[in-house]
Amino acid sequence: MASIVFGAATSHTPMLNSAAEEWPLFEEIDRKRAHLHKDGRPATYDDLLAIAPASLRSEIAPDKLARRHAEAMTALGRLRDELLGAKLDAVIVVGDDQKEIYHDDVMPSVLVYRGETIPNVPNRTRNGASEWGSRPAWAQRASARYYEAHEIRHYPVDARLANHLIAALVDREFDVASANALPEGEGEGHAFGFVHQRLLKDAPIPIVPVFLNTYYPPNQPSPRRCYKLGQAIREAIEGYGGDLRLGVVASGGLSHFTVDEALDSEVIRAIREKDAGALEGMPREQLNSGSSEIRNWICAAGALEHLDLRWASYYPGYRTPAGTGTGLGFASWA
Repeated sequence: MASIVFGAATSHTPMLNSAAEEWPLFEEIDRKRAHLHKDGRPATYDDLLAIAPASLRSEIAPDKLARRHAEAMTALGRLRDELLGAKLDAVIVVGDDQKEIYHDDVMPSVLVYRGETIPNVPNRTRNGASEWGSRPAWAQRASARYYEAHEIRHYPVDARLANHLIAALVDREFDVASANALPEGEGEGHAFGFVHQRLLKDAPIPIVPVFLNTYYPPNQPSPRRCYKLGQAIREAIEGYGGDLRLGVVASGGLSHFTVDEALDSEVIRAIREKDAGALEGMPREQLNSGSSEIRNWICAAGALEHLDLRWASYYPGYRTPAGTGTGLGFASWA
């Protein structure tokens, strides 16, 4: 029978597509975006700056930024080497869509993509598909690294496995949406593009994209639903014919755009200790905005609960004196 033998989770922030010296430049964007306090209440950049401890200034010193950037690149490289070294037949990628493909007219809570291939379109952010298109040149360069440089590339999808997964999840009373193509002219979003560009680059390993609506009310799946979905994915895989080695990759997270070290630490602890109750009970008010992508990690944890967390690396990626940035997380199961 098929089995899940490897798992990975990775942040996919544009900070990982940028040089360390560019991290402070994010302040220009962070001053304009909506933020949340750590308890989920709305906040502005100035609100966060007013309550930020003075010690945060040292967190964005050039030497510390350079060290964290280097550590994050090392962890990302380690994940890539382990993923390719696992000799997988296919990879289930759990990621979110930030109104790149799906919008308010049709926003699936859970969707499994079952096309034969999934396209990656160069410079899709310049086509009006994302707010990044109107951002500074350095930010556009970072965003462009999710996508092909010159020509559309069609990455392989294990459509047979995807169709089995859809049917098996429906049997387990998950009302999943499905799609066998993307809208004309569109390509995969950044959560999936990051996996192809930074983890699977040039490796002909087919994926099965699983989209979670982590961001947008009113149909965000609860943490409990995400964990149960992961468990159901594993059960479906174990009922799939063939001696296949499969992997699961969660793309996104951890806390952002306000870095919450306590929240991130609890997520990693719960995953390491296989504390399903803690993962299912994560406060929903803390899982909004960028931090909503923690749902992808929770789903992966459900699918990978039969494996042990081999290692996890975490770096609080502060980039401004207001404490904005990304909790940079990387994890591997085997």
